[in-house]
Order: sequence, then structure tokens, then C-alpha cells
Amino acid sequence: MIDADGVLLIDKPSGCTSHDVVDYVRNRFHFKKVGHCGTLDPLATGLLMLVIGKATKIQDLLMAEDKEYAGTMKLGSVTDSQDADGKVLEEKPVPTLTPEELDVAFKKYTGDFYQIPPMVSALKKQGVPLYKLARAGKTVEREPRLVHINSFIIDEIALPLVKFRIQCSKGFYVRTYCHDIGQDLGCGAHLIQLSRLKSGNFALERALSWEALKAVPDARTLLPSLLTLPEVSRLRRQ
Repeated sequence: MIDADGVLLIDKPSGCTSHDVVDYVRNRFHFKKVGHCGTLDPLATGLLMLVIGKATKIQDLLMAEDKEYAGTMKLGSVTDSQDADGKVLEEKPVPTLTPEELDVAFKKYTGDFYQIPPMVSALKKQGVPLYKLARAGKTVEREPRLVHINSFIIDEIALPLVKFRIQCSKGFYVRTYCHDIGQDLGCGAHLIQLSRLKSGNFALERALSWEALKAVPDARTLLPSLLTLPEVSRLRRQ
């Protein structure tokens, strides 16, 4: 086992879970302790913060930071997972929406509001992950959670696709955001692409790509890529 302490920023590829990345880094480089700061769904890409060694003690602090995402929603269809990995439940024609109408729909979800977590999620009900209940065909009541969006930008409209960016609180479900906006517009929607750009003051630009990570021969070669605990502290205070 290798003794190392710090934070490793990874650009997670689509198709794997956050736990897959943690397991890969732990097993490949033989670190004693590895965790992550905020789950990304398999569909999602972008910034995944890994805490290694003593950095696991500040995992909760790092997870509490606000996040920034870039995403794409597809109007006209609803899925059981609220993203492109799910089964299509309903399809409707997409009306000719103006930029102003879309702006109004997005503006409804700014500031503080309550969000109902999706059934296909890792949240637990009486110790059982919701996604396992969903796979068994069960739907249970979920407690609404207070979340917030600091800002949003609609980057591109090419109906039925809408590209956007948001700055939001921890624990925010972007796919539920897309689903809810689709319901308000009357045609339904689901998330088809998502990338985490920032978590607090930690940005994707500083992250190691998946290809670069796989090319690292050993743990000692990887160590210079870790943010030290003093560096992490300075970044958090900026």
C-alpha cells in the first residue's frame, strides 16, 4: 500500500460509475484510502474529485460546495430514470417554443425551491437504495429536498434539444430539473448529456483525463498530479 494524502481531480468518462473510478484508482495504485466527493451518474462526464489518504477526513466539506454543470435536455419524451439511460414512458409533440418561453420555464427554478429526488437514485428508503426498488417496479414516497440554483444560462436552442449551464447546490438532480421543466412546458423532457464543470473552486480544466490516468505507470508517477492538503485549503478560501 502507498501512503499518499491529497485530492485527485479526474475527468470522468461516460459509461462508468463514480465508484468504478474510485475502485480503479485504489486497486491500480494501491492507495489505502480513496473516496469521492459527489456522485456522477454513469451517463455524466466531467469533474470527479477523489480524496486520498488524510484528505478523506475533509470529504464532507468538499462535497458541500456548490456545483456547475453543462447539460442538454431533449424535449418531447419522458423516461423512468429522467435521463437517456432509462426506458421511454411517454412521448409528446414539441411545440414551437420561443426563447422567451423557455427562459420563463428555466427562471421558475432559481433561488431556493424543493425538489423531489428521482426513484432511480442511490438514496435509501429504510436501508434499501431507491434504484433497487425501482427495478422491482416499486414507487415510494420521497421527501422533497431544499435545493437552490444560483444562476442558469441557456446556451443553445435546437428543438427538441436545449443546451444549458447551471450553478446549483450539492445534492441537486439535474435530470429531475430537466424532467420538471419538461412537465411545465407540457411536452416532457429528459437529460441526454451532462458534464460537471466545477465544484466550489475546483475546475474541470485542472482534471486529469481518463486516458492520461490510464497511461500513468505507477503511484509515485501519479503523486505530482495530487493537490496537497495545503493547496486544497488555499483553493477553498479563494
